[in-house]
Amino acid sequence: MSVIAEIIDTLENKVGKLFIKIKSLEKTNQDLKIELTTAAAIIQTQSQEIETLKKQYETLKIANTLLGSDENKRDTKLKINSLIREIDYCIAQLSD
Repeated sequence: MSVIAEIIDTLENKVGKLFIKIKSLEKTNQDLKIELTTAAAIIQTQSQEIETLKKQYETLKIANTLLGSDENKRDTKLKINSLIREIDYCIAQLSD
């Protein structure tokens, strides 16, 4: 009978340790989920900032070319032609 009692005590100890380990792992999992959510938000913010900076860079390139710089002159001409086509299309739509 004492052998069975020892086995039961051992099982109870192991089950208790497993519950403690499960609680610890659940807390770690929750912490990691929060960290992941925070990291995703930071990445989203940085992606938006990068897009804004790219647009600003393109605008500055065009402005620099319009001010007389020979760099990126072709790109600026293409952009201006594209804008003119868009304006012409809008005028045509308004005329209809």
